[in-house]
Amino acid sequence: MSERFMIGTTAVTAQIAPAGAELVSLRDAGGAELLWQAGAAWPRHAPVLFPIVGRLAGDRLRHENQSFRLTQHGFARDRVFRCVEETATRVTLRLDDDPETRALYPFAFVLEQSYEVDGSTLAVTTRVENPGPDVLPCGVGAHPGFRWPLVDGIAKEDHAIVFDAEEAGEVLSVQGGLLGPARPLPLEAGRVLALSEALFAADALVMPEVASRSLRFVARGADGAPVRELAFSWDGYRDLGLWSKPDGAPFLCIEPWYSMASPVGWDSEFIQKPGLLHLAPGESRSLTWRVRV
Repeated sequence: MSERFMIGTTAVTAQIAPAGAELVSLRDAGGAELLWQAGAAWPRHAPVLFPIVGRLAGDRLRHENQSFRLTQHGFARDRVFRCVEETATRVTLRLDDDPETRALYPFAFVLEQSYEVDGSTLAVTTRVENPGPDVLPCGVGAHPGFRWPLVDGIAKEDHAIVFDAEEAGEVLSVQGGLLGPARPLPLEAGRVLALSEALFAADALVMPEVASRSLRFVARGADGAPVRELAFSWDGYRDLGLWSKPDGAPFLCIEPWYSMASPVGWDSEFIQKPGLLHLAPGESRSLTWRVRV
């Protein structure tokens, strides 16, 4: 098995590891690395979140009078996927349920992670299929971390997120990994979020049912003009998280999700968890995010 799969065009190259089917490198035509390189501040690059996003109360999944230990963001990011397709511009990796996953999550599933480059764009598609006889409840999320600052010599505070649609001026708070009450989000004109480390002093910014389907992550020069930007978009996902650490960590995670952590005080049957994706027997669902460099 290859340690890493590499796909690319003249404008962008990507490397993907079988472990977690994780994107581990994203470089532009000049060779500049745009993805966070899993340093001490956070030991991952772009983990796949499945079968939950965020935490469950007590890290317990309740199903038919049984309790299963399922920790934050699920187990997919820690499993080795097998390759089912590889070309110069596309690779697809697959994970099936097995006795180890069933001990944590008592459902049959197929999880495929596809990476494809076209021009200067990387598209990442997660496909979930229910091969079992019962409804498959799950959460699916992406967690890519990008360099912040995007350009050496530009301050982190000279970056912004620009949404394609007007957003609500509040986000859900995070309390011990669970969702708490809403708190203000300091948007300019409903669409522009000036970035700073202080934004993340109370953990991630959680945006349920986000209105936008794309955003721009922009680095600005002294005159306020864009010096560099990443164009980021998504299809199929419903929610969005933004996350970094408020202590100088040089990355920003842009995270499209379907499902979120459990609300504070909620601890019931997993299938009744608010916001989950439910797949009927034989049904599949594909969710895609894209970044143009």
